[in-house]
Amino acid sequence: MRILTCVKYVPDPVDEVSFSSAHTLDRAASSCLLSELDEYAVEQALQARAALPEASVAALTVGPADAEAGLRKALQMGADEAYLVSDDAIAGSDVFGTVAVLAAAVRAVPDAGLVICGMSSTDGEMGVLPALLAHALDWPLLSMAASLEVAGSGLRGTRVDEVGARTVETPLPAVVSVTDQTGEPRYPTFKDVMAAKKKPVTEWSLADLGVDPATVGAGAARVEVATITRNPDRQAGTVLVDDGGSSVTELVAFLTEA
Repeated sequence: MRILTCVKYVPDPVDEVSFSSAHTLDRAASSCLLSELDEYAVEQALQARAALPEASVAALTVGPADAEAGLRKALQMGADEAYLVSDDAIAGSDVFGTVAVLAAAVRAVPDAGLVICGMSSTDGEMGVLPALLAHALDWPLLSMAASLEVAGSGLRGTRVDEVGARTVETPLPAVVSVTDQTGEPRYPTFKDVMAAKKKPVTEWSLADLGVDPATVGAGAARVEVATITRNPDRQAGTVLVDDGGSSVTELVAFLTEA
């Protein structure tokens, strides 16, 4: 069985991010990397591989050609192979278009039986892709798992929310999303980095997957970005100096006003 982990190549959060006149991300203006939250998904896929007989792990992404760098990071962590869906017609797709492409790719991967995603991407931060992908595949969804383990022929996960913790089980095939509470992702060694260079990365176009270009891209998007506004600059704070009494009065007045 192949375990697929969906990853995303996103702008480095420490870089300045800019957008084009069409309100799409200007990727040339900042460096990109594998989404930090997706590293947790890769880690859980590797742990599931160890517990499932004859399983392998494949990283899957949709993006431009340079998104292969994100896949290489997943390969360095221990994934066996990777798949990149890259096509000019995909540019400007919303999450629905992305899911359509991912679902087609999952169906095209031989013996795919489990998809593991991160809880959200670190750029869009929508967090809805796993649910939409499960719906598109008609597979059960185990979402926002804070822990994950193989249980018999399926999976068992713990979901933590404001009510408490619940244990949820699902048969396979399934789509799973994991949180950053599942355990720290492994750090690739120099040997892992060198070995990853020899691992295969298969690149597909929309034609390879049988996806109609008219169903994806900006023209087919159901979500439109109307405006983009920068966050306001952080204002300087108020410094209170302990002068033996008046600072306490100032602090009480500030807290009362706030």
